Amino acid sequence: MVSFACALACGAMVANIYYAQPLIGLIAPELHMAPGAAGLIVTLTQLGYAFGLLFIVPLADRLENRRLIVATLVLTAVALVMLALVPGAAAFLAASALVGVTSAGVHMVVPFAASLAPAETRGRTIGNVMSGLLAGIMLSRPVASIIAEIAGWRAVFGVAAALMLLLALWLARVLPERRPTSGESYARILRSMGQLLMRERALQRRSIYHGFVFTIFTIFWTAVPLELAGRFGFSQTGIAGFALAGAAGALVAPIAGRLGDRGHIRAGTGAAMLVMIAASLLAGWAGAAGSLVGLVVFAIGLDGATQLNQVLGQRVIFSLPGEDRGRVNAVYMTIIFLFGSMGGIAASIAYHAGGWRGTMLLSAAMGIVVLLIFATEFLGGRLGRRRTGD
Repeated sequence: MVSFACALACGAMVANIYYAQPLIGLIAPELHMAPGAAGLIVTLTQLGYAFGLLFIVPLADRLENRRLIVATLVLTAVALVMLALVPGAAAFLAASALVGVTSAGVHMVVPFAASLAPAETRGRTIGNVMSGLLAGIMLSRPVASIIAEIAGWRAVFGVAAALMLLLALWLARVLPERRPTSGESYARILRSMGQLLMRERALQRRSIYHGFVFTIFTIFWTAVPLELAGRFGFSQTGIAGFALAGAAGALVAPIAGRLGDRGHIRAGTGAAMLVMIAASLLAGWAGAAGSLVGLVVFAIGLDGATQLNQVLGQRVIFSLPGEDRGRVNAVYMTIIFLFGSMGGIAASIAYHAGGWRGTMLLSAAMGIVVLLIFATEFLGGRLGRRRTGD
């Protein structure tokens, strides 16, 4: 029951940061936001999420976990109610950032579930909980589009707020207490995260790699609802169907895990980046040519490449020496969402300045940049072998 509760909580909590993505074409006009500024909705939510990862999640090493998780759910519900009710753009953007901050509590749930599981079933427990998180990411956009089609975009956040309150009441009953035993101060915990980043070169590289990849992912999924509604005349239900089709790329995750276990991390990383570049260029062509089938295929490719790079990155960082996996993951995810937060505003500016094709050219250019950064791994390896005479 606890494992199921944690999986459900992860999916419901992480969904909050994705609900607005397919709705910005509805939200921005009603709140009188300039077209180029609409991406701030996505950007501020993700910046808030990064802030929560860095400053809120470490509280799990200081405070009783069940109470902390329930408190973040209640605060998320309050922020979602604000999104549903506020009349102006400034208040909406502030509430979006708060939703991001509190939704970062999802990264308290994963280590909570892992700590309660016996060693022999811990891997299975983590897999179940992460499956819930992945389902939340996959279903959030289509669910938001369907609810908006039926009852308007404000109802999406009202329903989400009610779900958070119900979840808080349920988790308060079914989760056991868990009190941290490390005894470290909050300031020391924060300092140790900075030290991890400075010390671990692999953490630095994998954070940068997936930061770029996640930014491309965010640009695509922020701009494509605008393209579907404009060029293709899609309703919110149609956009929901497109999002569900694109989510098929998430099925790559188990394959990525096996690639990592077999030692094909570099090959898989390079392949993911090449697919991102190709899919961006071809998606730009498909949109300009009016090919809906092409857009679906390349959306699946982008999602699959994103999942591949994410799983391989976590395979690397969780193999680092030491027992600071929770903090390593917090540093990794914080950097990724700092990168990704720029994707929302970049998508809006690029789409209104250069259209769909210009937006996808920007994505492809970012893919080329990160591929060149990745290539320095091989250059560094050759230089190291020359210096040591290998």
